Amino acid sequence: MFIQLMAGVAASEDLVTHSGSCHCGNVKFTVLAPSTLDVWKCNCSICTKKQNDHFIVPKSRLTLAPGSENHLTTYSFNSGKAKHTFCKTCGVQSFYTPRSNPDGVGVMPHCIDSKTVTEIVCKEFDGQNWEQFIETSDIRSKSKE
Repeated sequence: MFIQLMAGVAASEDLVTHSGSCHCGNVKFTVLAPSTLDVWKCNCSICTKKQNDHFIVPKSRLTLAPGSENHLTTYSFNSGKAKHTFCKTCGVQSFYTPRSNPDGVGVMPHCIDSKTVTEIVCKEFDGQNWEQFIETSDIRSKSKE
């Protein structure tokens, strides 16, 4: 297991390098995150349609394989703050920039190909009442180093 301690990460939080991809393999990435993932299930309009379950990390912890950026496109709507990035070829969204964490990235655990995830802990995010929920949630802390 790859263990790295970063500023702002508790000493007990072991980070591993997860490898993932879209369906066709044109978009490949690695992400440094715990082996136990806190996965957010959101009920907003787009997350409900896409079943957009994701865990959030600082942007600095996601690395794209060379050439992957050439296969990405982005969809944005409403406030324009969320950037729903997906593969131009297969349409799979492996990660995106969430409205709640513009300094972070939401990664889809089902796009992790490596056998590095030991547990998924699901958390509910009330995206239908976004403004009220964001005030009481700890989600914004997830994208901080």
